[in-house]
Amino acid sequence: MRIGILTGGGDCPGLNAVIRAVARKSISQKGWEVIGILEGWRGLLEEGLARPITLHDISGILHRGGTILKTSRTNPYSKKVQNGEQRVLESLKRLGIDCLVAVGGEDTLGVAEKLYKLGVKVVGIPKTIDNDLSGTDFTFGYDTAVNVATDAIDRLHTTAESHNRILVCEVMGRHSGWIAIGAGIAGGADVVLIPEKPVDMDEVCDFVMKRNKRGKDFSIVVVAEGAKVALAGEKDRDGSFIVQELGVDEFGHVRLGGIGSVIAKELEKRTGFESRVVILGHIQRGGSPTAFDRILATRFGVYAVDMIERGEFGKMAALKGKDIVSVELGEAVYKTKTIDDEIYQTAAVFFG
Repeated sequence: MRIGILTGGGDCPGLNAVIRAVARKSISQKGWEVIGILEGWRGLLEEGLARPITLHDISGILHRGGTILKTSRTNPYSKKVQNGEQRVLESLKRLGIDCLVAVGGEDTLGVAEKLYKLGVKVVGIPKTIDNDLSGTDFTFGYDTAVNVATDAIDRLHTTAESHNRILVCEVMGRHSGWIAIGAGIAGGADVVLIPEKPVDMDEVCDFVMKRNKRGKDFSIVVVAEGAKVALAGEKDRDGSFIVQELGVDEFGHVRLGGIGSVIAKELEKRTGFESRVVILGHIQRGGSPTAFDRILATRFGVYAVDMIERGEFGKMAALKGKDIVSVELGEAVYKTKTIDDEIYQTAAVFFG
């Protein structure tokens, strides 16, 4: 048996743990060959972007961030790619790959599902710091991102209090606020703004002034990059994004970022408190994975090999409670997993 493995989309703490687990179980226990596909789906569109993975290659990578296979946001089904689907199928045949392990988020696994419907034997492993994939309770990378954001918020508290400032911390989260709500609760944020709960700027200011009436002359505001905040009041809630720049990636996503700066300026203008913004950006993606993410990624990788042996193709390894199970790829990508109201209300207890 010769299996291929690729990592697609944004890099994420825990990717190397997955690669290590898939390779170790495949080589040591099954006697299978493992071929690493470089740079995500790009590795199957261009020749020369694949190489065998040995036990030597995976030694010492468990704690490392990023991915030894590299990654990209290449989409074989993009209009910019000519004959992408056919080129991928030809590459798999040329490389002699019997089964493909696709490690990624909604976009990467969406491509995997399309290939499965064409007859490709593929299994998926869920990866995203946003934790927004349906079908699994948690994705690896999320815990690390929340810990990074929480540490940043802890540090912001001291300078905010020292200078009587409002500090706005912008975190990742395009359509869901998992990082924002997790770090907001853990870090003791005074306001958390997420895509699932549109608000207007007056409400945010009310929370800050409510604190001021209690003798608090500083505030910490955590905002997800995709949060919907109306600047002109309730009637202005049109659900539009504040974008970083024009243009989209190969999967049609606009580049978000910048809402933190807008919120900080509005807060200073409306409340009179000096306000600053900290945009964590790619800091959330980098560095060593937490113990939780190393364990979860390892379990996913080992289970994916078991899925291959059982012939469970077109499915994804998933965490359900304490157990790793397999779910249909379609269940993972058909909708975004958003924050439920119970978690939001827990955070809201501490607003203002």
